[in-house]
Amino acid sequence: MERIHQAPRIWSNNELAHFSSLFNGDVVNVSAWRDEDKQGKRYKDYFSNATSYTITNFDADKRGLQGIDGELFLDLEKEMPHELIEKFDVVFNHTTLEHVYDFHKAFHNLCLMSKDIVIIVVPFVQQMHSDYGDFWRFSPQAIHRMFEMEGLEVAHLSFNNDFHSSVYILCIATKNSERWREHFTFDVDYVDSRFAHLKEPFAGCNAIHANWRTMLKGWLKSKFGDG
Repeated sequence: MERIHQAPRIWSNNELAHFSSLFNGDVVNVSAWRDEDKQGKRYKDYFSNATSYTITNFDADKRGLQGIDGELFLDLEKEMPHELIEKFDVVFNHTTLEHVYDFHKAFHNLCLMSKDIVIIVVPFVQQMHSDYGDFWRFSPQAIHRMFEMEGLEVAHLSFNNDFHSSVYILCIATKNSERWREHFTFDVDYVDSRFAHLKEPFAGCNAIHANWRTMLKGWLKSKFGDG
């Protein structure tokens, strides 16, 4: 895997590992595919205190069912089955929403499934990928607002800002904020303090700056060669 894709994946895995042991009860990984973190582990391994762990998948050509025991079929663009509403204590979803055209419906359904915690990872800066649908990118502010509209409070929101890399956002939100005050600050900031010297030091500033530098170098090389 190229660094531009690997860096945000490693970052999001590390960020999830920092918090995942806090959560117990019934956990579901929605649109989990093979439940792989692409570093040799399953996301199930992250939730070490879960009472149960379920995955869902969408029965499509590119993301079909895996045949795992207890796996559920779920189409996030359809009405949520009544039996799945508030069935889980924790709903986890990693880099799926950009592939769902009706992402508002999909996001609403993720929140419906949870009694309390929703954890999502979404791309903010990333090249188009996949031939089965890649429709959206999400800013930190958009994710914050989306959770507010669903009646959840954002406990934690973070993003990577690696040099010449895609940028992911990881957000943890809750329906029971008082329960989690001792574990989270509930402070949300879209600025990366490491780049406070820049005119606009927001999420993604380093990645976009790096990409333009790379593009300029490529253009100069194609125009003038290596000389």
